[in-house]
Amino acid sequence: MLNKDGNFSVTFVTGNANKLEELKRMISAGGMPLAMQLRNCKIDLPELQGHPDDIAKHKCALAAEKVNGAVITEDTSLCFTALNGLPGPYVKWFLDDCGRDGLCNLLAAHDDKSAYAQTIVAFSAGAGKDVKLFHGKTIGKIVRPRGKLDFGWSPKFQPDEGEGLTYAKMGKEGKDAISHSARAFQKFKAFLQDEAINMTV
Repeated sequence: MLNKDGNFSVTFVTGNANKLEELKRMISAGGMPLAMQLRNCKIDLPELQGHPDDIAKHKCALAAEKVNGAVITEDTSLCFTALNGLPGPYVKWFLDDCGRDGLCNLLAAHDDKSAYAQTIVAFSAGAGKDVKLFHGKTIGKIVRPRGKLDFGWSPKFQPDEGEGLTYAKMGKEGKDAISHSARAFQKFKAFLQDEAINMTV
């Protein structure tokens, strides 16, 4: 949707202003100017269940209807190999109900501690428009916590490419280079470079 200045306006559906700044940083990395006006907005949406792709598509479509404009949504999963991908997209609720230790205790009886973190960024140009998905995945394992303990499950996730550091121990630059969310947003950035100039609502 075009704003009064003629720029493409997109709402990132999140109540976390830091996530908006992270998105801006990732999109503008490498000197690419922001070709749109980004804002964030917290929207109450129903808690959806199903395959991560289906959840992401439905959530984005509902958000576009509520905003009546272009939206970006983000869904993150933490998937344990030994549990066939659980907790997956439900990790937020597992973490809320079980705590960080309880979440990781799900693997106590398993030798296989491997896991992967996944982000699905979804974009819709407006209500009734198609939803496009951009996937990012980082493979790693669950370890004893290292780093700041106020970052959800990040202190216990050690990416294979992280030189032995957990997410919580990595700086922004290092994490942006390999994180699941950064990889998803990089694909979204490539989409913007190729197609955003032609988007109208």
